[in-house]
Parts: sequence; structure tokens; C-alpha cells
Amino acid sequence: MHEGIGSGLERSCTPADDRVISAPSRPGLERIEARFAGHAFEPHRHDTYGIGLTLDGVQCFDYRGVHCDSPAGHAIVLHPDEVHNGHAGTPAGFRYRMLYLEPRLVRDALGGAGPLPFVRPAVITDPRLLAALRPALADLDRVPEEAEADAAVVAIAMALAGLDPSARRRRRGPAAVRAVERARALLDDNVERTVTSAELEEVSGLDRFALTRHFRAVLGTSPYRYLTMRRLDRVRTLIRDGAPLADAAAAAGFADQSHMTRQFKRTFGVSPGRWRGLLRR
Repeated sequence: MHEGIGSGLERSCTPADDRVISAPSRPGLERIEARFAGHAFEPHRHDTYGIGLTLDGVQCFDYRGVHCDSPAGHAIVLHPDEVHNGHAGTPAGFRYRMLYLEPRLVRDALGGAGPLPFVRPAVITDPRLLAALRPALADLDRVPEEAEADAAVVAIAMALAGLDPSARRRRRGPAAVRAVERARALLDDNVERTVTSAELEEVSGLDRFALTRHFRAVLGTSPYRYLTMRRLDRVRTLIRDGAPLADAAAAAGFADQSHMTRQFKRTFGVSPGRWRGLLRR
């Protein structure tokens, strides 16, 4: 048991059950607790930072061509669009809490102009990062207050920047950031339909290749991948609310259920059906 963590949602986890518990969260900041006894996730990737704490056991995964082991008490930092998997390192399984943080919040917390910090080690014991994570993940039974969430984001962003020696030397102009924000807003408002490159060029004022470069630097992923993730966010909400998978796929703008299932598994490492079974409200 670690300081500030151990009360609340972990009472629902038993050694015999694989499960994922979604905690009340705020926009751009999603929190979960999960427990797995063996194989957890197929290779997948997110368009957010995945930052968490291993609470029990050994959490194993492959990331950027390296096998990683995270024992209890260690932090994990996974960057946007980086492929990883997950499995238990011991027969007893592992338990962890994870915070999925949208890159725009990290960027805004650091002043808005620079590219995203990149931390090379995936398993970290840096005291500053651990100190920032523990309060953010300590109470998963309630929605954090707005000021509380803001403070957590700033603390985590500053810890990440402190672990990236090159972050202070790299800057990106405010005009490029504004262009990316206009493109992002267009995608957010049109999740259910195809958004063309010409539309993105028009709203951003950049050609499609320049926009893709700036978009990745500012938000950690490509415009198309960002749109796909927003569709999958909608799918997860609909599944939580009890919608059939085919209806969720149609409502989120996917061609059909098979298309949605492929993208879901590629992104989260499990099928929509298994993910629905792992959820415990």
C-alpha cells in the first residue's frame, strides 16, 4: 500500500477477477484502476499520455522495442501514439491506477508554445513525478474539483518537462499552435462524418503536410488518429450506457461494427465486447 492510495475502489478487486474500473473524471483527464492476473492487453496505442502507478505485483509491457517491468511503487509514462501491450509478471497478477491525460492540457500547463515533453524511460521512480501522481490517483470515488484537477495537471506536466532535458530548448510558434487548435475544433465538432484534408487546410491555413507535422508536435498524434480517438470515446460512452455494439459503431461515425471493432482493439488492446465485460460500475 502506498501513501495516499489504497482506500476506495481497490475494495472491488479480488485476485480471481480481471477488471477495469473507470473513475469519475474531468474533461481531458481520465482515471482508471485495473487488475489482471495474466495477459492484459494486446499491442495498442492511445492519443493521450498514459501515466500511472503500479500498486501490486509486477506490471510488464513492451514499449519502444524494450521489455519493461514495473514493480509496485513505480511510475509508468507512456507517450501518445506509442504502441505497448500489457501482462502480469508474476502468477499473483498486478494492480495499477492510470491517468490518461490529453496532450493539450500538458501543453497548456507548460505555457502553450513548446512541443510536448518526451520522457525516454517508461518505468520511473523520480520523486517529483511520484509526488505529482499520488494525489491525482488517490481518491477515485469522486470527481476532482476543477482547481484540484488543474493543480494535478500542472504538477504532472512540470514533472514530465523536468524529465526531458531538451524541452526547455524547443519552442513552437503561437501561430502554429492556433492553426492546430482550429483544426482540432473542426474535428471535435464533426466526429460522426468524414472530415477532408481540404477542410482542414481551409480552417487551419496550413497545407495538409505542415498541419500534420504541427498537429503531432502540439497534440502528439495525427489529425486522422485524433478523429478516430474521439469516435472511440463516443463508442465507450455508448457502451457504458448499454448501447448494442452495432448501434454504438453507427452513432460514432464508423463504417460498421467490424470497422469499429478493429479500431477499438488496435487502440485499447481488447475487443469492445471484452472491454464491456471488464467494466464494473
